[in-house]
Amino acid sequence: MRMRLPVFGLSALVLSFVWATSAFPAAATGVVDLGPDLAGIREKYDFPALAAAVIVEGELHARGVVGVRKYGSDVQAEPNDPFHLGSCTKAMTGSLVSLLVQQGKLKWETTLAEYFPDLRDTMHPDYRDVTLVHLLSHRAGVPPMTNGFAPVEGGQLLRIRAMKSPAEQRRRMTEIVLARPPVNKPGEKKEYSNAGISIAGAIVDRVMGEEYEAVLCRLLFEPLEMKTAGFGPMGTAGRIDAPWPHRKQGDEITPVTPEPMADNPPFITPAGRVHCSIADWAKYIQCVLKAVRGEDGLLSPEQVRQLKEPPFGGDYALGWGLHERPWAGGPVLQHAGSNGMNYCVVWVAPWKDFAVLAATNRGGAGASEGLDRVCAEMIRKFLTDK
Repeated sequence: MRMRLPVFGLSALVLSFVWATSAFPAAATGVVDLGPDLAGIREKYDFPALAAAVIVEGELHARGVVGVRKYGSDVQAEPNDPFHLGSCTKAMTGSLVSLLVQQGKLKWETTLAEYFPDLRDTMHPDYRDVTLVHLLSHRAGVPPMTNGFAPVEGGQLLRIRAMKSPAEQRRRMTEIVLARPPVNKPGEKKEYSNAGISIAGAIVDRVMGEEYEAVLCRLLFEPLEMKTAGFGPMGTAGRIDAPWPHRKQGDEITPVTPEPMADNPPFITPAGRVHCSIADWAKYIQCVLKAVRGEDGLLSPEQVRQLKEPPFGGDYALGWGLHERPWAGGPVLQHAGSNGMNYCVVWVAPWKDFAVLAATNRGGAGASEGLDRVCAEMIRKFLTDK
């Protein structure tokens, strides 16, 4: 689930490129089918299924899904099949918190000691002044997910996972993490942490009086009509009704039965358990793209201002990495996600009103390289025209 910051050789494609509006293809009546573009890459990287979408001038311009739902079967992946988004969920959590701030339900400056007054006495003093901005920027000093409550320490992770609801799980995880010293002084250093984002989810649970998952559906998925969005593994055990997750070890690719243990524990949903179709994911990316460009929509420009000016400097804010790429004409938003059995990546270029996103239902060696190849091809075809 760790965010990957790839070398991503896209800049080599366009080092001398000067963008102009005419570089975009003429508007099409329908959405371009990317199937022919994806077929060869899927075969080369041995992906069971592969999906991609391209947003041009703020609109879904092209998409495609190729391959099979389960390796070794002949059940074809379909256009509306869901793919696992892993850590790309973090951006959605940032957007959800922004919406709740706009509604006056949350405040950026409210501290953990204020959000969890009953934990104040057991909370390590260094955490008491930590805010949502710290958590969503990986600047809270919270350790990575596996530090502080690994199964080797009395089976705590297994006991947390056995709890009835995701909110209960997040509450217990929050108690354990905040009782221990941070790995560094909050605000000073970026420490990528799934646990930190999950604590932000625990704040949503507490303040809203309902689970983060329900709030995310109500305030983000439903308004954007993301009808395929859900949580955890895609599909049903015993059926091939969606793309199954797959592990790769050496040259062997193994389908993983889509049951609860085929994903990270439910408490980590705010950091990485959303799945949806490539077209529904594109709806969310369009929403972000519009706001970053200063256009009103579900997310307002004010709600995403920290994506332009990270509050602690550096290259990360509110669930997005910020990077410079020549082809983007300015800062680009990027994130990748994986639970080891799926992989996805998205690049958003606000100054070009352009984005490309890709996903596969396989993790392991070659997954990131293959999706980088997809994104490079899509940028070349639909943006740089090279």
